[in-house]
This record gives sequence, structure tokens and C-alpha cells, in this order.
Amino acid sequence: MSDTRSSEEIRADIEHTREELADTAAALAQRADVKARAHDKVEETKAKVSHKVDEAKAKVTGTAGAAKDKVGEATPSSVADGAQHAAGSAAQAAKSNPIPVSLVAGVALGLLVGWYIGSRRG
Repeated sequence: MSDTRSSEEIRADIEHTREELADTAAALAQRADVKARAHDKVEETKAKVSHKVDEAKAKVTGTAGAAKDKVGEATPSSVADGAQHAAGSAAQAAKSNPIPVSLVAGVALGLLVGWYIGSRRG
């Protein structure tokens, strides 16, 4: 088996092999550099966490804004309706049971008069 390659072909083949060997050595060195790989992983994790935090902030801000809008829209009418309902219920209770309401009003008036007299003497 006789190889009839010229010296130029052999040199080119050697140069090509050297380049492949250099690329392989560089890839192995990169894999062996644990510190750099750990740093890359930390940076990747930071980016993921930062992205998740930004998403959570946006979601909370949106939810808080929507809740604020709902409260702003619901509160005036619902409070007014609730106050009217409570006043109506109190008036209805006073009409249906005038004696207990009169007793409570009398006790409250007595307390106020007693307090007023006590504060004038002292």
C-alpha cells in the first residue's frame, strides 16, 4: 500500500488535524471550567427569577388596580343601599315595637342629663 501524497497535501492534512485538535481542546477546557459554568448557571437562574418577579409584579399590580376600580365602583352605591336598608329596618322595628325603643331612648336621655349635671357640679 503505497501512499503517493505530496508533501503539500501532508502539510495541509496536518494543519487540518491541528485545527480540529485545538477546537476539541478548547471544548474540553470549557467543560472543565467549573467556575465559569457555575457562573453561567447563576446568571441564567437570576434572569429566570427576575423574569418571574417582573411577571408577578405586573400580575399583582393589575389585580390591585382592578380591585381598586371595583371597590371604587361598588362602594358608594352599596354603602348608600346598606345605610338605607339599615335605616328602614330601624324605622320598621321602632314602629312595630314602640315600647322598647322608648325605653332605650329614655335611658340614653337619662345618661346624657346625668353626665351634663355631673360635669357642671365638678
